[in-house]
Amino acid sequence: MNSILIIEDDAPCRNSTALILQKEGFNVRTAENGALGIAMINEHCPDLILCDIMMPEMDGHSVLEFLKQDSSHADIPFIFVTALSDRSNQRSGMSKGADDYLTKPFSSEELISAVIARLHRFKLIYRHDKTTALHEEFAQLTQQITEREQEILILVGQGYTSKEIANRLGIKINTVQVHRANLMKKLDVPNAANLARWAVITELMTTV
Repeated sequence: MNSILIIEDDAPCRNSTALILQKEGFNVRTAENGALGIAMINEHCPDLILCDIMMPEMDGHSVLEFLKQDSSHADIPFIFVTALSDRSNQRSGMSKGADDYLTKPFSSEELISAVIARLHRFKLIYRHDKTTALHEEFAQLTQQITEREQEILILVGQGYTSKEIANRLGIKINTVQVHRANLMKKLDVPNAANLARWAVITELMTTV
């Protein structure tokens, strides 16, 4: 189970974000400010960090800068979450090493897609060696799903929302949602986070 640390001073936002991620099967911890977040990271390194920018005492940029100075924490996937929407703040955050940027308000699917994309890119791929077991899993997968479902599965793992997948493939969003539901049923997974594991296997094996 992937662990996520949310650093956010706004309690309603912090709690709702945590609830969404917990329902998707993630192990979630929360911190109400940057200093507490740093302490929690030092205590137990998370797989991914969601961090607000505008916080008292220690803002999100300071948290990111602190992490980048420590080799043991520098590679943790880091997503800024903020109400700021101007380009300068976005460029500043990305230039300092943030992996993604979510602007409030965001939907549950946007949040989950961003988290899965970052874990997919940085963590999950490196946890799967291209071993015989992986080949067997992929063989099992291809027997269960169609080519279209495989195509959609890869896009899910890359962090695309249902709307983005529909636009990319030139199909209706309802069609994408039906395919996603069928995939979850066929693969016996309860949520998008677990579906992403199969997406990782699919992309790994189709890009060998």
